[in-house]
Amino acid sequence: MPSKKKYGERALEKARLVAWDNSNPERDYEIEISYPEFTCLCPRSGYPDFATIRLVYTPDKKVVELKSLKLYLNSFRDRAVSHEAVTNLIFNDLDKLLKPRSMAVTGDFNVRGNVKTVIRVAK
Repeated sequence: MPSKKKYGERALEKARLVAWDNSNPERDYEIEISYPEFTCLCPRSGYPDFATIRLVYTPDKKVVELKSLKLYLNSFRDRAVSHEAVTNLIFNDLDKLLKPRSMAVTGDFNVRGNVKTVIRVAK
């Protein structure tokens, strides 16, 4: 008997970043979001990689809706992608959606094989 997908699996399949109007576009202010439960798969070994993703940005006309960001980041859990590629992809997707005045995305990956990796993409 085939198993039905759980509601969380269905939500991740539909995950899309959503932007909201910035309530104070006339002012420069900073938004900092930390997501300490990020996971993806190593494209070479298939082993899981764990990281904290940090987003710091100064919005212009749009801000990211937090639930959509959470689901978007969770959607990487079964994807084989390198640390560098995934950090740049997250940056590109958010930059395209929000067009912020400034932004930095940091992928702070846990130690694996005695190696620590931190990727930072900024504009």
